[in-house]
Amino acid sequence: MPPNDVSRVRRLVPALFVLVLVGAAYLTARLPSASAATRTEMAERFKFTELPIALPPGLPEHTVRTVNPKYEHIRSWISSVGAGIAVNDLDGDGASDDLCLVDTRTDSVIVTPAPQTGTYAPFVLTPGPLPTGPAIAPMGCTPGDFNGDGRMDLLAYYWGRTPVLFLHRANVSDLSPASFTPTELVPQARTTDGVYRGPLWNTNAVAVADFDGDGNVDVGVFNYFPDTAVLDPHGAPNVSMNHSMSHARNAGGAHVLRFKSATADSVSYEEQAALPPAVSSGWTLGSSTADLDGDLLPELYLANDFGNDRFFHNVSTPGKISFQLAEGKRDATTPKSMVIGHDSFKGMAADFGDLDHDGKFDLFVSNITQSWGLEESNLVWHNTAADNADAHQLLSQGVAPFRNVAADKNLAWVGWGWDAKMADFDNSGQLVIVQTAGFVKGEINRFNWLQELAMSNDLMLQEPNMWPKAEPGDDIAGSNHVAFWAKEDTNERYVDLSPQLGLDAPIPTRGVAVADADADGAQDFAVARQWGAPAYYRNTRGTDGNFLGLRLFRPATQPGTTAVPGSPAYGAQVRITTADGKVQLAQVDGGGGHSGKRSFDVYFGLGAAGAKPVAAEISWRAVDGSRHTQTVDLAAGWHNLVLTDRATEVPNR
Repeated sequence: MPPNDVSRVRRLVPALFVLVLVGAAYLTARLPSASAATRTEMAERFKFTELPIALPPGLPEHTVRTVNPKYEHIRSWISSVGAGIAVNDLDGDGASDDLCLVDTRTDSVIVTPAPQTGTYAPFVLTPGPLPTGPAIAPMGCTPGDFNGDGRMDLLAYYWGRTPVLFLHRANVSDLSPASFTPTELVPQARTTDGVYRGPLWNTNAVAVADFDGDGNVDVGVFNYFPDTAVLDPHGAPNVSMNHSMSHARNAGGAHVLRFKSATADSVSYEEQAALPPAVSSGWTLGSSTADLDGDLLPELYLANDFGNDRFFHNVSTPGKISFQLAEGKRDATTPKSMVIGHDSFKGMAADFGDLDHDGKFDLFVSNITQSWGLEESNLVWHNTAADNADAHQLLSQGVAPFRNVAADKNLAWVGWGWDAKMADFDNSGQLVIVQTAGFVKGEINRFNWLQELAMSNDLMLQEPNMWPKAEPGDDIAGSNHVAFWAKEDTNERYVDLSPQLGLDAPIPTRGVAVADADADGAQDFAVARQWGAPAYYRNTRGTDGNFLGLRLFRPATQPGTTAVPGSPAYGAQVRITTADGKVQLAQVDGGGGHSGKRSFDVYFGLGAAGAKPVAAEISWRAVDGSRHTQTVDLAAGWHNLVLTDRATEVPNR
């Protein structure tokens, strides 16, 4: 070999060595993936049929929002949220077969029956005669009994105004616009021209729970943009963006509203300073609640875009809502962003559930994890407390007992993640995670511009003019699809079965709602699509009776209707141990996540134990705030229980 060639080879040796070393490290470190045969076999446990959701006729079909002039060049970015969906029993027929959805194409709050269940015509809920305006758009809808009369109301939240409570009227048999009375959640001054001039809240997340343990339902409202005219084309130019990609705290802030009083046709709330101001002004996109230490006061998790998520220990007393910050502990091998309360990721949603059958709530947090884009990590916070007492001691010291195991479980990466819900869809006793995904659908990939923005100086970010163009036609993670994460039988890892189940439509999705809408013992789900028609997935795997379903109520505290046993037992927890030794824990979820809300039903698949009677340990707060626990032997199937100082079964409706 000529001397020059030898010299060239020698110069290449270090580079070749590095390439070989990187390749070997990649092959060693990369996570194993399930084979095609394994995925096919796993998918055989599930079967869904996609059904269209009926919408009122004649509604417009917009494709982008009208925005403040300062946001005009990023109007697709500003238009990237707002599709929401909830499922519940709105008409009191005993089944969670009614949908409340927000369709961004029409900027409407729509009530409609779940496919193949109801007979009433879909309709739109409007705030009138409350003041409104063209620069207001709904972002979500949360069902609940807010005045304690046993009838299901609806809480709609918006960009451009404070939320509106649609209180369910008495003596109305069919669902229609006349069934609800619009009521201000936050009292506003009356206007003579019908134009809204109140606070410009821009809300993307709410949490509904009995925060102070007095037996009444409270509301947390968590705003994204500061109180400015985001959607007003003639609005003041005082709008801004986040002042940091990883530590932004200049958002609209939190408003915690405590139940004050109610009548059969009204309800009153008062705002309380429940959260430390220094950590309650993140750009919140999702929230979730669950009691972790056994006092039946729900803890609170806020999923914040552009920086640190926040976890709060509930230290409330009746009449006074109060939360204290709790954070994780870091060791020498744990990156800072994998410690709860210290992450720099883009928190999009959160959901509590018992993933590993230890009778303790874990937490799934959705983030942006787009390959070759912004590849952060979903977070799976494994509950490390030994028991309730240990959790209480740690939380009282400001320590959140969680460890992130997302990568170990193959749940770390999905794309541009949004809402997520854990549920059992095959009655196996094992929770699946349904996760929505996708950002802006277009033809031209603009992720390179977004990457440049992410690396820019934080001092530039809050000025909208410094943001790169994001207009109609631009695409940022626009082809992501819904993920359906199911656990492999032989290990602790999860597999996305969406392609095998036909759930992989490349359309950006936002909210996800879960319920057994047709009460056949197989849970269904629905998703809200951003600038697309919502989709309903009926569970058609067949019914086997291998489940336990509980509808838990507290007696109504206001005159209402005899059609339902009472009000939802917010925060009640149920723990079962099946004959095969598996422990399962679930709760009456008052409404959390991003823009999707599950039903109030508590549902368990009974797994290998089969359709056998189950001992269910139920813990709850009664209408007077007192705490109770009772173990009830229940046969497989659906049960209605009224919770007073004891649990009493009442007939199914």
